[in-house]
Formats: sequence, structure tokens, C-alpha cells
Amino acid sequence: MVTLKSVLTLMLLGVMLVSAPTGCQTTDRTDPVVPNPPPARTLVSSSLIGEYSVSQLQSRFSGGNALFKAFIVHGIKAYRLEYQTTNTDGKPITASGALLIPDVQTATSLLSLQHGTIQNDSEAPSRYGSSSEAYTFGSVFASQGYIIAAPDYIGYGASNTVPHPYEHNKSLATASLDMLRATRDFLADQKVNWDKRLYVAGYSEGGYATLALQKKLEEETGSEFNLVASSCGAGAYDKLSFMREIISKPTSGVDYINRLYLRVLLTYDRIYGLNRPASYYFKEPYASRIAASGANTSINVSMNQAFTDSFKQAITNGTDKEFIAAVQDNDIYDWKPRTSTRLYHGDADDTVFYLNSKNAYEAMQKRGATAVQLRTMRGANHGTGVVEFITGTYEFFRNVQ
Repeated sequence: MVTLKSVLTLMLLGVMLVSAPTGCQTTDRTDPVVPNPPPARTLVSSSLIGEYSVSQLQSRFSGGNALFKAFIVHGIKAYRLEYQTTNTDGKPITASGALLIPDVQTATSLLSLQHGTIQNDSEAPSRYGSSSEAYTFGSVFASQGYIIAAPDYIGYGASNTVPHPYEHNKSLATASLDMLRATRDFLADQKVNWDKRLYVAGYSEGGYATLALQKKLEEETGSEFNLVASSCGAGAYDKLSFMREIISKPTSGVDYINRLYLRVLLTYDRIYGLNRPASYYFKEPYASRIAASGANTSINVSMNQAFTDSFKQAITNGTDKEFIAAVQDNDIYDWKPRTSTRLYHGDADDTVFYLNSKNAYEAMQKRGATAVQLRTMRGANHGTGVVEFITGTYEFFRNVQ
């Protein structure tokens, strides 16, 4: 897991490398696209969170983060958007997100930032609290000249009365896409000078959400958006291979990492209607603890030691077809992207294993994808890989313009 404080510090390195994507640059999508009618509006409501001057933004950074002050270029306005999307049960639901708009006169690009794993609603982008990524480095991005769309995802913000569908492909992609549509509605209503270019990026759960969003944009939306580039960091794209590694081989045994794996398993068990007792998946004493505390349960041994032998065998020999099907429904590694795409991953990542990006890159290459690159971050784990991901993403987006 990457702490917000560490990401903030590392983020500075990326900001130092680049200038904002404003002005008269032009990038045209050359791939053939299928025209489609404009979709219905998704924006339900908008409210101004606040307007922040350069000096106010600079005042957020002190101590080890004081150097951020030098890279605050423009003031920004922060808005909370509520919009209509679809929950995992197929029913409409109102979701939310943050929209940050720089105080610039020239046309500027839109950057959709999918956040990494958060633990509580106060960290959601639309809350715009001091622990929110949108409040901190998201605002630095906006001050550099990007329009920032930051979806909360289902389960946070306006939809915090329902569970967050953690690492669920379809709902992450749908909520992020509908946030983009609501953003487009708002920008048109307010006559914001958007150059119609779209970039997408995210790390960890955000990396997975970004690739899921990219796939949905390319395969389902025709010419609705001019997607220019996608940067995905350390996402769990090959779910089944990753799950089999966790089940069959020793892992770190760190409890907070194990809680991530547990959270994914319980999410799929719920969404796909498996509704099995914890004792099906886990040995004692873990089964009883999970039955009582759910995904907050502490498991401080290698995860494969906590699973029952019968569950491990059923995954290994393929007899648990229902669970395997649920996991495979969330694979997003084997398809052919058209958009310029980078997959960043540390080869020493003991949280989200490197095989996820390696397998995705190889599968995409086999399908004839020519615009995908794998950037292996040598010796980097899930936390230390953030540096190269951020700096590389900014360089990548600048060069694509």
C-alpha cells in the first residue's frame, strides 16, 4: 500500500519535469472510430467546494512538502459533481466525484485520475479533505493546467451507503466513464475552455480502474471522447493468474496486504451471489474472525496458509467453476488497445505481483497491439514504484501531445 504522505512527496518529482498541457498543441486520433449519437446527460447536480488562489494552495504544503509551493502555477476552483451511473446490480445510482478547474485562459486538456485504494469515505475525492488525493497532489496537477476529473467510485461520496465494489471491473469502468460524461456536461454548461483531449491515469486500484475505463472507452463509446493516452500503474489486470499465485505460493504475510486480498474475495463472493460461509474459504481461527469482522480481519501469515485445503484444491484443479468464473469476469489483461498506453510495474512488487502487467503486455502484443509499452521498474515494490510511475506518466503525456 502507498500512503498518501509518501505519494505526495514523490509526486513533486513528476511535477518538476513537465509543463501544463495548455496552448495550441494538437493531437488528432487517427484510428477509425464508430460515430454514435450523443448520450443522455449524466450530471445531476454540481456545487462549488471552494476557489483557491496560488497563495492558498501553497499554504497547504509545509515541512517536507514545502517544495510544492514552487510548483503552484495557477489558482483553481474545486467542484463536487453528483451524477447518474449504474450499480453492480444493474440499477441506477447517484455517484459523485471531484472536478478541479485551473484558472487559465487557454484551452486545456482533461485528465481523469482514478484513485488508489482508500479505507474510508473521508479520503474520497469529492470530500476534498486534507486526506484526499484530490485535495493534495490532484490540486497540484490542476494548478499546473489540467482539468482534473476524479471519480469517487461507487461506495464513497454520494453513494457511501452501499459497499464499494473493490476491484470490480465493470462498476469501476462505468462509474469513471459516467463521471467523464458529467464532467463534459458541466464544462459545456459553464463554457470552460476544454481542448477536447482526454488522458487517463491511475496507480494500484487506480491502475486497474484506468485500464478498465480505457477498455470501455475504446470498445463501447465510439468517437464520444478523444482519448489520447493512458498510463496504468501496478494494477491487478490478470485476476485469475494472480489469484492462483496467492492461493498456491507464499506471500508476504503482511496483514494490511492480506486485507486487500480478502477484500477482493469477499467483494466477488457478494457481487456474484456465491454467498458462501467464510469457513468454505478459510481455516480457523480466520474463518470465525472473518465471519465477525469481514474485510477488516487481520491475517498475519502467508495468505496460502489461511485458505482451506479444499478451496485451494478446487481452484488448482478447476472444480470451483463459480468462483473461477467470477474472478475471470474481472480479467482485463487480454485485449487489443488502440490508444497509446503504458503499463508501469515494479518487478519486486509483493502486493500486486508484476505478472499482472507482464501478462497483459504479452497478451496485447499477441493480439497485434502496437501502441502498448511495458515499463518495468527494476527493483521497485508497490510503494517505491510510485516515483517512476508519476515522472514517467508526465513525460509520456507531454510527448504524446
